[in-house]
Amino acid sequence: MNAPTSLNHLLPQVQARDVPQALLDALKTRFGEQLSTALVVREQHGRDESAFDIPPPAAVVFAQNTQDVSDAVTLAAQYLVPVIPFGVGSSLEGHLLAVQGGISLDVSRMNAVLSINAEDLTVTVQPGVTRKQLNEEIKSTGLFFPIDPGADATIGGMSATRASGTNAVRYGTMRENVLALEVVTASGEVIRTGTRAKKSSAGYDLTRLMVGSEGTLGVMTEITVKLYPLPEAVMAATCSFPTLADAVNTTIQIIQMGVPIARCELLDENTIRMVNAHSKLSLPESAMLLLEFHGSPDGVKEQVALVQDIANEHGAAAFAWAETPEERTRLWTARHNAYFAGVQSRPGCKAITTDTCVPISHLADALLDSVTEAREAGLPYFMVGHVGDGNFHMGYLIDPAKPEERALAEQLNHQLVARALKLGGTCTGEHGVGLHKQGFLLEETGSGAVDMMRTIKRALDPHNILNPGKIFSL
Repeated sequence: MNAPTSLNHLLPQVQARDVPQALLDALKTRFGEQLSTALVVREQHGRDESAFDIPPPAAVVFAQNTQDVSDAVTLAAQYLVPVIPFGVGSSLEGHLLAVQGGISLDVSRMNAVLSINAEDLTVTVQPGVTRKQLNEEIKSTGLFFPIDPGADATIGGMSATRASGTNAVRYGTMRENVLALEVVTASGEVIRTGTRAKKSSAGYDLTRLMVGSEGTLGVMTEITVKLYPLPEAVMAATCSFPTLADAVNTTIQIIQMGVPIARCELLDENTIRMVNAHSKLSLPESAMLLLEFHGSPDGVKEQVALVQDIANEHGAAAFAWAETPEERTRLWTARHNAYFAGVQSRPGCKAITTDTCVPISHLADALLDSVTEAREAGLPYFMVGHVGDGNFHMGYLIDPAKPEERALAEQLNHQLVARALKLGGTCTGEHGVGLHKQGFLLEETGSGAVDMMRTIKRALDPHNILNPGKIFSL
């Protein structure tokens, strides 16, 4: 028997819907060269960073403006064919896979910064704008967009998955930073939610409903987000600890004392070895915090002094400072490449990734036990954490030809999530639900809450054409 090479056995068995030739002909007439049915293009839009192996979509439409999105969705709705939004394909939980067939709607060409309102600290962009592109285009204003999930994801994808990342401990997640949206509904109608005002009490909060909906309720075509002044002073440092517990307890104390730290990232010694090999660094191979401080020069000095005192109480080694922009960029690039460092450490492997988030007071219980389980299981792994938020990620590196390793990774994943839920946490801090965490969502929220989500989905998308099969099955 051939060994399974994906997580497909975890999916509900749903028949893929046929894509009629009549729809493909209509799309070709409307979009011309913006439509592709080439296998290589379809395969590119039929995979992400997850371990699922799903047939590719029947076609790919490259949208260039809101009208393109509206027309594509309208045509698909006429034939009851699924539409799956696509940004850059960096999702980890199978969000963009065509589990019920259909067409992929690529919005990466919708990459214009539409308006910069520096005086109001807001900017409006199309969904295909990436976070790095956005910061490059606004740098002359003295402002920046802080949400940094690691990958150079699109603002549309980050909004759809309610992403966060390394800066969230100070600046929040996409939930707090999206002010307004333009959205194409399941019928092809274009609606607007929210305004550029900082607050509103006018009606249902449709913006928050759409943020985190993973493309299941609408396709975002314009997004207005908050901006922040570039900090006057920035300092970054690494700090090593005798044990992983020392690093975790340092983090807990930093947060509980209210230090307004901008970034607080944790890597264990196993992951540091992988990062050193991949990024050609020579970081000490022990549990390490990567820290960054933003503010006025005096404010940063105060933060640094307080954090150093806390770290020293837990046996920290000397801080290694990265004071120039180039040094900081190198350090954070190495951190962001931890996933690829892990995968490269075991050639031919697949990474079964998971994340969770717990109240900060329970971070040690959740993280230390999860790492201990991974070590005792003998399965190669990497661990990184946005630990200032109580959020951490595990990646289990499996040989896809060995079903027993896949089963072990799923067992470890289940134990990790069950522990987080028991401690009052969540099954996913920032990856989203997608395909992989649907069962965990039910455990976390209960059947009543999931049924309410289904009711909203049916009301807004009665024919279930918008990214069907994600978050929950109907």
